[in-house]
Amino acid sequence: MPRLKKVLESHNNKLHVKKDDNVVVITGKDKGKKGRIIAAYPRENRVLVEGVNMVKKHQKPNPANPQGGIIEKEAPIHVSNVAHIDPKSGKATRIGYKVLENGNKVRYAKKSGEVID
Repeated sequence: MPRLKKVLESHNNKLHVKKDDNVVVITGKDKGKKGRIIAAYPRENRVLVEGVNMVKKHQKPNPANPQGGIIEKEAPIHVSNVAHIDPKSGKATRIGYKVLENGNKVRYAKKSGEVID
Protein backbone atom coordinates (compact mmCIF):
# COMPACT_ATOMS: atom_id res chain seq x y z
CA MET A 1 0.00 0.00 0.00
CA PRO A 2 1.44 3.45 -0.89
CA ARG A 3 2.33 5.74 1.98
CA LEU A 4 0.41 8.98 2.17
CA LYS A 5 2.38 12.22 2.17
CA LYS A 6 2.08 13.95 5.53
CA VAL A 7 0.91 17.55 5.21
CA LEU A 8 2.91 19.78 7.48
CA GLU A 9 0.53 22.32 8.90
CA SER A 10 1.91 25.50 10.38
CA HIS A 11 0.36 27.25 13.34
CA ASN A 12 -0.03 30.54 11.49
CA ASN A 13 -1.74 30.09 8.14
CA LYS A 14 -1.54 33.74 7.05
CA LEU A 15 0.29 34.56 3.83
CA HIS A 16 1.86 37.89 2.86
CA VAL A 17 0.44 37.54 -0.66
CA LYS A 18 -2.99 36.66 -2.00
CA LYS A 19 -4.70 35.69 -5.25
CA ASP A 20 -4.17 38.07 -8.22
CA ASP A 21 -1.09 39.73 -6.64
CA ASN A 22 1.88 40.33 -8.92
CA VAL A 23 4.99 38.65 -7.53
CA VAL A 24 8.60 37.92 -8.46
CA VAL A 25 10.39 34.66 -7.65
CA ILE A 26 13.40 35.48 -5.47
CA THR A 27 15.07 32.06 -5.28
CA GLY A 28 15.13 28.68 -6.99
CA LYS A 29 15.27 27.54 -10.60
CA ASP A 30 12.81 30.24 -11.75
CA LYS A 31 14.56 33.12 -9.95
CA GLY A 32 13.71 36.50 -11.47
CA LYS A 33 10.49 35.39 -13.17
CA LYS A 34 7.44 37.57 -12.60
CA GLY A 35 3.87 36.36 -12.58
CA ARG A 36 0.39 36.63 -11.11
CA ILE A 37 -0.77 34.38 -8.28
CA ILE A 38 -3.42 31.98 -9.59
CA ALA A 39 -4.16 30.25 -6.28
CA ALA A 40 -2.98 30.31 -2.68
CA TYR A 41 -2.83 27.31 -0.37
CA PRO A 42 -2.37 28.74 3.16
CA ARG A 43 -2.43 25.36 4.96
CA GLU A 44 0.59 24.20 2.94
CA ASN A 45 2.23 27.68 2.79
CA ARG A 46 2.34 27.42 -1.01
CA VAL A 47 1.17 29.52 -3.96
CA LEU A 48 0.56 28.81 -7.64
CA VAL A 49 2.22 31.44 -9.85
CA GLU A 50 1.37 31.87 -13.53
CA GLY A 51 4.20 30.57 -15.76
CA VAL A 52 6.48 29.57 -12.87
CA ASN A 53 7.62 26.07 -11.82
CA MET A 54 6.24 24.38 -14.94
CA VAL A 55 6.06 20.57 -14.75
CA LYS A 56 5.16 17.98 -17.36
CA LYS A 57 2.22 15.72 -16.53
CA HIS A 58 1.36 12.55 -18.42
CA GLN A 59 -2.37 12.71 -19.08
CA LYS A 60 -4.53 9.73 -20.03
CA PRO A 61 -7.20 10.41 -22.64
CA ASN A 62 -10.39 11.77 -21.06
CA PRO A 63 -13.49 13.67 -22.25
CA ALA A 64 -11.81 17.04 -21.67
CA ASN A 65 -8.60 15.97 -23.45
CA PRO A 66 -9.48 13.11 -25.86
CA GLN A 67 -5.94 12.91 -27.27
CA GLY A 68 -4.17 12.59 -23.92
CA GLY A 69 -0.39 13.06 -23.96
CA ILE A 70 2.02 15.21 -22.00
CA ILE A 71 0.69 18.55 -20.75
CA GLU A 72 2.63 21.34 -19.05
CA LYS A 73 1.16 22.95 -15.96
CA GLU A 74 2.23 25.07 -13.01
CA ALA A 75 3.16 23.44 -9.71
CA PRO A 76 2.91 25.22 -6.35
CA ILE A 77 6.01 26.86 -4.86
CA HIS A 78 6.69 27.85 -1.27
CA VAL A 79 5.41 31.28 -0.31
CA SER A 80 8.83 32.27 1.11
CA ASN A 81 10.28 32.06 -2.41
CA VAL A 82 8.14 34.91 -3.78
CA ALA A 83 8.11 38.64 -3.07
CA HIS A 84 5.51 41.23 -3.94
CA ILE A 85 6.30 43.62 -6.81
CA ASP A 86 6.45 47.31 -5.88
CA PRO A 87 3.82 49.20 -7.95
CA LYS A 88 6.17 52.19 -8.44
CA SER A 89 9.57 50.65 -9.19
CA GLY A 90 8.62 47.14 -10.33
CA LYS A 91 11.18 45.56 -7.97
CA ALA A 92 10.67 43.15 -5.08
CA THR A 93 9.40 44.68 -1.86
CA ARG A 94 8.17 43.64 1.55
CA ILE A 95 4.59 44.19 2.63
CA GLY A 96 3.44 46.25 5.58
CA TYR A 97 0.01 46.85 7.07
CA LYS A 98 -1.46 50.12 8.27
CA VAL A 99 -4.84 51.42 9.35
CA LEU A 100 -6.11 54.49 7.53
CA GLU A 101 -8.04 57.37 9.15
CA ASN A 102 -11.37 55.86 8.06
CA GLY A 103 -10.54 52.61 9.91
CA ASN A 104 -9.66 50.47 6.86
CA LYS A 105 -6.65 48.17 7.18
CA VAL A 106 -4.59 48.16 3.97
CA ARG A 107 -1.38 46.58 2.70
CA TYR A 108 1.41 48.84 1.47
CA ALA A 109 4.79 48.41 -0.20
CA LYS A 110 7.58 49.12 2.28
CA LYS A 111 9.98 50.46 -0.40
CA SER A 112 7.74 53.16 -1.86
CA GLY A 113 4.96 53.47 0.71
CA GLU A 114 2.40 52.90 -2.07
CA VAL A 115 -0.91 51.35 -0.95
CA ILE A 116 -1.52 47.99 -2.66
CA ASP A 117 -5.18 47.41 -1.85
